[in-house]
Parts: sequence; structure tokens; C-alpha cells
Amino acid sequence: MITRNTIGSPVAALRDGPYGSFGVTGPSSRPPYGQGSLGIEVADDSTSLNPPSEKVDFGNEVDFFGDSVLALKQVGFRVFQTNENVGYGGAENMPNIRFEIDPNLSALPADNYSTMVWVPDAAPVTNRWSPFIDATTTGYWYLTGNETSCTQAAECTFQELKASLNDGGAKPTIYTAAVGKGRDFMWIGAVDGLRINREIYDFEPDGVRTRRA
Repeated sequence: MITRNTIGSPVAALRDGPYGSFGVTGPSSRPPYGQGSLGIEVADDSTSLNPPSEKVDFGNEVDFFGDSVLALKQVGFRVFQTNENVGYGGAENMPNIRFEIDPNLSALPADNYSTMVWVPDAAPVTNRWSPFIDATTTGYWYLTGNETSCTQAAECTFQELKASLNDGGAKPTIYTAAVGKGRDFMWIGAVDGLRINREIYDFEPDGVRTRRA
């Protein structure tokens, strides 16, 4: 869990399962890789801040540091979404993928921090594991800090966001990569099979295993 990106007392922990809701059998009833996943729990009204909701990021602050943003080609994950989560915040109440980056924009040379955020579409299934959800072709992306036209109010595709960062100057670089949730609606579920380019990150109770895509 990335401590500095945590608000409240959420949970982001490696766990066993989940193995589907009652009555769900077959491949979608169990984690897509191994026996475990990354369990995430955030509350919508549990802090004294404004807004009162929690936030959590579970990721890596070391291995992606300095990598090229423009070299990102494949990104996505599989999710265990529940009907309850849909009830809490709608069908698009889903976890996110976030990359903290140095945008390296020629027009803003002193600005060396932003976060690329992927907001998924609604999960294709509930109460079971989804198939792979491709962050490069579905949902939308935005940058925090209003560095480019890709803002939370002006949704961009993955390719549009990368193009907005490619302004002819120094190339944008990654600081960290994470799966996260908040700050908005309550969500209790799990993620597995995070893909970043040619690596798939298999979340297991005893650690994170790297698989080749």
C-alpha cells in the first residue's frame, strides 16, 4: 500500500479468493491467476475531511521509476465486482489504475508531477470475476493538475492522453504504478491480473508474482 496516497483507514491487502458469490461456478468463480487477488475496501463517509470518503493505492514506487509514459502499450486488469458496489455508486463504481508521472511538458517546465488515471466502464459481469478489461480501449483517462486538455471534466482515450503529453520536449516519465480506489463511493471487491505492457501481475496471499503476457 502506498502510504502517502492513503486517506482514512481503507484496506488494500493480498488475500485468498474471492471464489465467486453463491451459485457461481466455473472459471469465473475463482481468481484468474493462482488462488489469490488484491482485496480493496474503501468507505464513502468515514473521515473528517471534505469529501469524507477514503482513498487507497496499492502499487510499486520502485520498479517503474523513470520508465517512458509513451512506451505504455498494454494496460488493464480483471475485477471482482458485486451488485452491492453497483448499488453504492452506479455501474461505473470501479477501481482505477493510476500512474504518477513527470509530464515534462515544454509549456510547463516547472511542473514535474501529475497522475494519469484510468476510469473503467462498467464491469461486464457482477458477483464473479470479469474477463480482462483493456484500459487502452475502454473507459477513459485523465490527468490531475490540468496540465493538458485531458482533465476529469474532459475525458480522453488512452491514445489522446499520450498524444497530449508528447509535445516535442522531454518525454514524460513514470514515477509509480498502482491500482486504487477513491475518493468517491464505497467499494468492496478485488483485482487480479494487472497488466502493464508485457508483464501480468498476479496478486497472491504470499506476494505478487510476475507472469509474462
